[in-house]
Amino acid sequence: MLAIVDYKAGNLTSVRNAFAALGVETAVTRDPAVLAAADRVVFPGVGAAGSAMANLRALGLEDAVRTAAGSGRPFLGICLGMQILFSHSEEDGGVDTLGILGGQVRRFPDVPGFKVPAIGWNSVDGPCAGREFYFVHSYYAELVPETVGRTEYAGTTFTAMVKKGRLWACQFHPEKSGRVGLELLKEWLAC
Repeated sequence: MLAIVDYKAGNLTSVRNAFAALGVETAVTRDPAVLAAADRVVFPGVGAAGSAMANLRALGLEDAVRTAAGSGRPFLGICLGMQILFSHSEEDGGVDTLGILGGQVRRFPDVPGFKVPAIGWNSVDGPCAGREFYFVHSYYAELVPETVGRTEYAGTTFTAMVKKGRLWACQFHPEKSGRVGLELLKEWLAC
């Protein structure tokens, strides 16, 4: 079973629909026991780091997500779900996050000619080379040893994708990236 974590900070319908398009049945859940029993876990995210962490704690999901991400089972973090895997975010005045990946999440600098949030399509290097994905975010994860895909915005090169064993995470939204996003989800399903 593929479990999608519902912590009041995810675009659950889009994620569920993307997997349905691939013929994969999913369970959207707030139940730690379901996450513990799942073969695969997707950790989506839209919103702000502070409220997302508060929701995880209030719902009793913080340890369940941390355990799932470190379990060796396939785990996919998306957008805010990737950022929360890092150690700390500057968002909301600074918040400690799950600490599964070292490194910081920082706000894009104010650069003339670039709007924040960054919204739109961007290419990613590494295993995603030759494909463009849809991004929407004001904060970015700095480069870490687990970074396998990078991209650039406003003069800042940042982590677009990480892999740590069977844990994958991406700043972009594969579920909103059309055919190339579905291709990436298929690749993750095969890991």
